[in-house]
Amino acid sequence: MTETNDTVPPGKLTVAAIGDLHVSETSEHRYREMFAEISDKADILALCGDLTNFGKTREAEILAEDLHACTIPTVAVLGNHDHECGQPEEVVRILHSAGVTVLDEQAVEIKGVGFAGVKGFVGGFGRGELGAFGEPAIKGFVEESINEARKLENALRTLRTDRVVAVLHYSPISETVMGEPPEIFPFLGSSRLADAIDRFDNVRFAVHGHAHRGAFEGKTPRGIPVYNCAQFVVSEQFGRPYALIAV
Repeated sequence: MTETNDTVPPGKLTVAAIGDLHVSETSEHRYREMFAEISDKADILALCGDLTNFGKTREAEILAEDLHACTIPTVAVLGNHDHECGQPEEVVRILHSAGVTVLDEQAVEIKGVGFAGVKGFVGGFGRGELGAFGEPAIKGFVEESINEARKLENALRTLRTDRVVAVLHYSPISETVMGEPPEIFPFLGSSRLADAIDRFDNVRFAVHGHAHRGAFEGKTPRGIPVYNCAQFVVSEQFGRPYALIAV
């Protein structure tokens, strides 16, 4: 059973999840107090991408400075904004310096809970999912979506814990992007990510960001809970920018 409030059942850990921080060069110390607060309320922090506004070095440094106030283990994935400057490796390096484990083609076990994650990619959902047919540009586009799902599946496969959390930026389902303009649904995520998640019995839930106007909660076709933890969505749901989820 997954709880999404401040009451944690015995034997459970609390994961705090937040996405879409969009740290800019002028937002120094904006999140420092929040990270300290999270450290008192949760056991593990998951950052769901778009951590910076443009993927600039100084933006990542400001975030890393604020993250020093976080005293609990932290995992993260990057988002599309973190790639804008073409130096995601530098963003990762700076986050590593602040003690963050950036998930991509790796997985990690923390306090008996496994974490696997990828940025994900676009492509659409269900019958609206784009297929690799036609022009080379379309095939390349779809191949990127397939590769991200494959990376997630491979990372999940390495985990042997009975509790696993999938951390994403793009959504794996359409339910949690509801509220966004329907015209942009294909650009908010891909069902291929849900397909990867649903192959494993030990995944307890998935968290993502990206859909600022989406819905907080949904489920994969197999019934695994999915939470949209973009801070704008969570703030409306709980009156705070991060979700607390028991696992």
